[in-house]
Amino acid sequence: MRSVRPLQGAALLALSALLFSLMGVFVREASATVGNESIVFFRNLVGVLIFLPLVLVKGFQPFKTARVKSHLLRTGFGLGAMYCFFYAIAHLPLADAMIFTYSAPVFTPVLAYFWLKEPLTPRMLVLSVLGLIGVFLVAKPSDALFSSLSLVGLAASLLAASAFVSIRELSGSEPSYRIVFYYALFSMLISAVPLSWSWQPLTQPQLLVLLAAGLLASFAQIIMSKAYSLAPPGLIGPVAYSAIIFSGVIGWILWNEAPDSTSITGAVLIFSASLLSIYHPKGNKSTPESVKSPL
Repeated sequence: MRSVRPLQGAALLALSALLFSLMGVFVREASATVGNESIVFFRNLVGVLIFLPLVLVKGFQPFKTARVKSHLLRTGFGLGAMYCFFYAIAHLPLADAMIFTYSAPVFTPVLAYFWLKEPLTPRMLVLSVLGLIGVFLVAKPSDALFSSLSLVGLAASLLAASAFVSIRELSGSEPSYRIVFYYALFSMLISAVPLSWSWQPLTQPQLLVLLAAGLLASFAQIIMSKAYSLAPPGLIGPVAYSAIIFSGVIGWILWNEAPDSTSITGAVLIFSASLLSIYHPKGNKSTPESVKSPL
């Protein structure tokens, strides 16, 4: 039995979204001169290295697990989503690729219902769709969104949603740091394969940018894993849409990409969906705080 704490989970998920948005700044900077294979590999390599001090102090004992297969499954979902997203960025307009990235919360309630038997309500589905409409208004996709290449973007969304649910399932017995460690370790080993035929020498500035991206991604992963251990993905998932708002603010500050009225309307919808997903009137017997997971 596991109690649900939606407020804490939502706050952590929002912080994770902010860190992922900041990571995007460094990924965007690196992608101008560094191949996707190197970006993915070094992101995961840094994720492994940040656990090195813990290994040196306490040995491998904190990372012992009886759920290697579950960690491999979570890695498959997460790494697959990452590669599909990078492919979408390379072949679709950035706005279209972002649509697929942040449409994952639409699928998480349904996947969590069938996989984990988490509660699924019309309210969850409506708020997920409301947030997705906000994403469309902010990103302003082109006609390419409906091309055959969009199937890759759709795969990224489904794989990302599966990764979120698998984190929730793993968190029943695994602490957040262990989930992130095995994800980084397995992802590093797998992503080293394509790097073997696409390796390029890196300069010191490039390495520093990749290091910053990897650190932000790792801490964001740890915080996200903790968030989904506190509340079901279907309940707090719309909070992940806040990354669009954070990205918009960062783009405005760094690149003078000022939002128009449509983007502002979309941001309001995203923010509203995020707040409503965790707000339930007092006296509601089905309030999330009383929900228990069967896991």
